[in-house]
Amino acid sequence: MIIGFAQGLTAGLAIITAQRFGAQDYRGLKKSFATSIIISLVVTIILTVLSLLFIRPMLQLMQTPPEIIDQAQAFISIILMGIFASMSFNLLSNVIRALGDSRTPLFFLIIAVIINVILDLVFIIHFGMDVEGAGIATVIAQVASSLLCLIYIKRKIPLLQLRKKDFVFDKKEIRTHLNISLPMAFQASIIAIGAIILQSALNSLGTDVVAAQAAAGRIDQFATQPMMSFGITMATFTAQNYGAKEYGRILKGVKQCLLMSGGFSIIAGAVVIIFGHSFVHLFVDASETRVFELAQIYFNINGSLYWILAIYLFYATRCKDLVKVRFQQLLGLWSLLCVHSQPFF
Repeated sequence: MIIGFAQGLTAGLAIITAQRFGAQDYRGLKKSFATSIIISLVVTIILTVLSLLFIRPMLQLMQTPPEIIDQAQAFISIILMGIFASMSFNLLSNVIRALGDSRTPLFFLIIAVIINVILDLVFIIHFGMDVEGAGIATVIAQVASSLLCLIYIKRKIPLLQLRKKDFVFDKKEIRTHLNISLPMAFQASIIAIGAIILQSALNSLGTDVVAAQAAAGRIDQFATQPMMSFGITMATFTAQNYGAKEYGRILKGVKQCLLMSGGFSIIAGAVVIIFGHSFVHLFVDASETRVFELAQIYFNINGSLYWILAIYLFYATRCKDLVKVRFQQLLGLWSLLCVHSQPFF
């Protein structure tokens, strides 16, 4: 939920930057970047303090099994103490994308994933650090990716190189950025809240169900992340062309990107239904046959509906004005009530 809030917030902040880049308002672009940094810093401090205070009560509310609650708290605490790294990378990568460069952030993300995997193996297998090692590895990888973004901006993007005088507390600028970013942040949090509600229901169904959902959920997240990326990419594209008043390009881009997202969702759905069972072996011992059966049910249902998710995520993340963002926030809340209340019946 916290990470989702950070991702939504920074994506919303970058929309203003993209609009000004499209309008060739480079002075306004620098003001937008500086304002985004100020907002991100304040939000990071607030999120870190509040989340660390309420971790244990939240885990108890989710009916987390007593035998794993301490490990869960240790892992989440480490991740939350690294919110600054997550916020930094999301902000910097989104701002780089706002200027039309989507390849560089992807490259840095791939490097971060590789670092994360290597450090997971070192900390968990070599040093025997268990979940704490996984958390530390994640934070280090995020710090590394943030530093790569900073170095790239310093060397390659003069438009984003700020001075002390650029950091001005401008109420109008802050209000403009929050009008877009906060609704997007809450929308992202709504999805995460739904996952928490679902997890609470699953925890009461036994360890096999929890294990199946955990394994299948990771694969599901990997398969659906590109659909979210299509929407975020289109949000940046829309903002740039909206700023440049190229409305025809927006319509053309929407059609092409939606077609790609829909096509990908059909392929991804088929892959997880057919091969998802094999991927579960990465997380679950082969002797846990019941877990595999439950995971396959998960894949069959979710995979067959990916095309609907692709359409929803595409339009839910694509916005260019406050009215649409608020409408999408209400839409997200409605989907939360409709979908995630079902496990309790």
